[in-house]
Amino acid sequence: MKDKNYDQIAAIEKAIAEKYGDEAVSNPRANWNEEREKDYLEQMQELYSKEKKNDQSQEKIDINGIKVSKKLLNREQLRSCPLCGRFPRKSLDDVCLLKFDCCNKCYIQYVQGREQRWESGWRPNDNKGNK
Repeated sequence: MKDKNYDQIAAIEKAIAEKYGDEAVSNPRANWNEEREKDYLEQMQELYSKEKKNDQSQEKIDINGIKVSKKLLNREQLRSCPLCGRFPRKSLDDVCLLKFDCCNKCYIQYVQGREQRWESGWRPNDNKGNK
């Protein structure tokens, strides 16, 4: 842009100001002061602290040789089946753990068709179950 056409630039600037307001074409430093600078720095500090917290939750944890994000885990998901000791591998295992306090395999073996007996407190004599 060697030869600047100042009339064209002024016309474009005027059209932008009419459509979007005077702030759209003003210099950002014109309205900047110490108070706005302080607010900006506080907002940036808050943003960086949130990013740091997010990065920490994205850390990977080794569970049985599998790297899993810390963010995806909570204490409910980390527990194993109290009957057979298996770690839940499928979503069905999680559902059965929440509803019947056992994995899907133990649900099929001990609970399915006997829900009332299970809800009343019956558990198999061998607490280890079949592995």
